[in-house]
Amino acid sequence: MMKYTEIDSFLRDFKKLRKKFPSLNKDLETVKKTVIELCHINKIDNQSVFELKGFNNNKNVTFWKIKKFACKSLKGRGVKSGIRIIYAYHNDQEKVVFLEIYFKGNKDNEDHGRIRYYLSEIINTPK
Repeated sequence: MMKYTEIDSFLRDFKKLRKKFPSLNKDLETVKKTVIELCHINKIDNQSVFELKGFNNNKNVTFWKIKKFACKSLKGRGVKSGIRIIYAYHNDQEKVVFLEIYFKGNKDNEDHGRIRYYLSEIINTPK
């Protein structure tokens, strides 16, 4: 069973976007089952998620971007909604930590600083 959590800045991003796109709660639950779990548990690549390279000092954590995110509040756009999600996948724990969510119309790319900060936090946290 996959475990899901998020960092505080993801929650702030999510709250802002939810005001504009009220279906985000349900849409995120759908993505968990149809994208994240298919990719990491069932090892099925449906061309929705892409690994972000260049951050991994730790082989147990990989960083991913979801590009195909169907948002019901954006009718008629399907998976080309422009909403992006960045998350860390902890291979050894089957755990997903959501780091960032954004609308591509407002921001071009993920926040690399946020990813580096998260990576430094998990490296420096005693187990």
